[in-house]
Amino acid sequence: MAPRSRQRSSTPLQVLLFLNGWYSATYFLLEAFIFVYKVLLLPYPVTNLVLDLALLLLYLGTEATRIFFGSKGNLCQRKVPLSISLALTVPAAVMAAYYLLLQTYALRLEAILNAILLLFYAVELPLGILALVSFSSVESY
Repeated sequence: MAPRSRQRSSTPLQVLLFLNGWYSATYFLLEAFIFVYKVLLLPYPVTNLVLDLALLLLYLGTEATRIFFGSKGNLCQRKVPLSISLALTVPAAVMAAYYLLLQTYALRLEAILNAILLLFYAVELPLGILALVSFSSVESY
């Protein structure tokens, strides 16, 4: 009789990744509209605008990759994709902190949006580490 495999994927982590995916899509749409607003109403230097938009596109790619690998690693109980997701959490948090503190013009709405993103990262990181530890304790046959 074959041993029963135990489900070790983390439901709270999966729920957070799902919600973060929807929140990130909303976040990037709002950021695009906010950049249009800033360009039209504020004296935005062109070089700073290009830098902020390039970082936003890089952030979009990083966040989509992080959520994809986190979800697949958690559901398939694989260490490598989950590790990639956890590693990408650090640059994603740095970019959220940049948009919170260091961009040319930071609106109050952007501060709130980025603080929520940082909260997602702060909760997902320990849950991801716990899931990774759980996957590492599984014996492979």
